Amino acid sequence: MPSEPPRHVLITGASSGLGAALALAYARDAETLTLLGRDGARLATLAKRAQTAGAEVRVVQACVTDRAAMRTAIDKADNHAALDLVIANAGIAAGGDGDEAVDVLSVNVLGVWHTVEPALARMAPRGRGQLALMSSLAGFRGLPGAGPYCASKAAVRVLAESLRAEWRPKGLRVSAISPGFVDTPLTRRNRFPMPWLMQPEDAARRIVKGLARDHAHIVFPRRLALLARLNASLPAAVADRLLARRALSG
Repeated sequence: MPSEPPRHVLITGASSGLGAALALAYARDAETLTLLGRDGARLATLAKRAQTAGAEVRVVQACVTDRAAMRTAIDKADNHAALDLVIANAGIAAGGDGDEAVDVLSVNVLGVWHTVEPALARMAPRGRGQLALMSSLAGFRGLPGAGPYCASKAAVRVLAESLRAEWRPKGLRVSAISPGFVDTPLTRRNRFPMPWLMQPEDAARRIVKGLARDHAHIVFPRRLALLARLNASLPAAVADRLLARRALSG
């Protein structure tokens, strides 16, 4: 049975793309939205749209790599109204080496932890609450030229699995989310085919439904997820040959 809609939802990386779509999806039923992002102007525009749906919207301009700022933001949000759902959505993609690789790992892994850690500290004493960690189908197997990104998303998925096993018996719900290609500013920079590309609103609907049902792992679209799982299960010798062809063609 689906759970009751969360009353207070906090979303990181909310200024555009999937984060913005999730904010608008939850604005219809949530009493309060706390939206975190780095782009203050976009957050303000999104807040106005979400408010028209009836939610109280609080905006915080912050970077998830700043551990102290994230703790302060989440503590303030929870003091205002107890957090029911925290979605660690902020993420970036970039090249596979140098400072860009460090940025990807910092935002996609440490940024998730900087969101989860203070949220857990607030939810644990109450014995209720829900955490959603944004992974990706790219985290199922390492791909040429995308090592840091694939590694970061694999780490997020495994972190969600560990947290779910630890905290679900204590009343907290934890889910990993692994979308395929979603039409966002992030994916529009890709220079390769993106099969079964989805609109953010469609992806957000699937995520909202999966979280309401407390799915451990929300994976979509189905056909691409099947291919990702098959790829992950291939023997190394077979995968090496296939991925070498991809690297040469790229």
